[in-house]
Amino acid sequence: MVMSNDLFAGEPGSAAVAAPLAERMRPSRLDQVVGQTHLVGPGKPLRVAFESGRPHSMIFWGPPGVGKTTLARLMVEGFDAQFIAISAVLGGVKDIRDAVVAAQAAQARGRRTILFVDEVHRFNKAQQDAFLPYVESGLFTFIGATTENPSFEVNSALLSRARVYVLHALSLEELGDLIDRALEVINAEPNQPPLAFEAAAREQLARWADGDARRLINAMEIVSESARNAGQEVVDAGWLETSLSQNLRRFDKGGDAFYDQISALHKSIRGSDPDASLYWFARMLDGGADPRYLSRRLIRMAVEDIGLADPRATQLALNAADIYERLGSPEGELALAQAVVYLACAAKSNAVYNAYKAARRYAEQHGSAPVPMHLRNAPTKLMKELGHGRAYRYAHDEPYGYAAGEHYFPDGLRPRFYEPTDRGLEGKIQQKLAFLRQLDDQYKSG
Repeated sequence: MVMSNDLFAGEPGSAAVAAPLAERMRPSRLDQVVGQTHLVGPGKPLRVAFESGRPHSMIFWGPPGVGKTTLARLMVEGFDAQFIAISAVLGGVKDIRDAVVAAQAAQARGRRTILFVDEVHRFNKAQQDAFLPYVESGLFTFIGATTENPSFEVNSALLSRARVYVLHALSLEELGDLIDRALEVINAEPNQPPLAFEAAAREQLARWADGDARRLINAMEIVSESARNAGQEVVDAGWLETSLSQNLRRFDKGGDAFYDQISALHKSIRGSDPDASLYWFARMLDGGADPRYLSRRLIRMAVEDIGLADPRATQLALNAADIYERLGSPEGELALAQAVVYLACAAKSNAVYNAYKAARRYAEQHGSAPVPMHLRNAPTKLMKELGHGRAYRYAHDEPYGYAAGEHYFPDGLRPRFYEPTDRGLEGKIQQKLAFLRQLDDQYKSG
């Protein structure tokens, strides 16, 4: 779906006050943008680009409601260029072709074109490839907006031709500035009594918005309408709480916020911090994460970061997952929380994890090495006559239940993958392996 500059215009003939609050607050120049001072402040990259009048291909990456589309809209006025917008959700290759035709027509008139692709991560590889040649030729300047990591969602060829600008969630102070601006617009409406927010309500609303300007402005609109309908001229914390129907934190189940938080949980458990681990666990539940997904991740953490230093961790994680299946929410979440604390406090080792990866790599390199004759099975007479199983030493019949000096790798291969730590149970495993290797040395020398 291709849209021209009309995408950024209001409804023909509509009164300004009839537009949503977010539209009435939309910045008309760069100085009005709240937040992102690392990009739009004096001497910063986007400020320089706007002041120079020379746009370059770029990708805006950041969470929802931080100004990606706002900055794109400002380019309509900031650069003397034809502006074409494509929604990656609604558009396709045909829309890209239409944009190319429009850009070629503008080029023939000596005018540049800026192509804005909203939610560019929704475009597949074929769609991205379709406009790559025109970015390379300079037919148009590409501007993309995405909530997803462009390293994973944008073709490397396209990514290499666009500068990535990271936009951050707004701070509480910046959200407070937005509340002031919103009140100015709301109180400028004709024939309406002035509306005020108590300090506690302002802070509560800013925290509720969780860095999302769009969320805050929409909430301001709901609260102001509710207050005026009820004849309320001052919004306090109690009124705010009852006016907003839901109190949801931002938790993008398919985006970077999700993976950032699970990463924080994993690293807190690996770092043996039970308090931080519980915080991120509770934060994810509060945001709407599926407890079953968290239970699976806990099992992985037990295997990957604790391993044989404390094998009970894996069993406890499995038990917690089973308990959750039996009890459901919220009772079953306590079992998962118990697993979180145990895993955080358990002795840590990634020795098995590292050994497994090393063994996989080694097996790929030496996959065709034959099994030694003494390790081969000999279920038939012919196999026995061929030497299968000959000279195999039965470990249970040997001192210490160990066939000292025996080898179990293909001939000529003697790698060592598993190096146990001295933490938890692995400390004892380390001592045992050292003793067995000493027996091997004695067998070879004797």
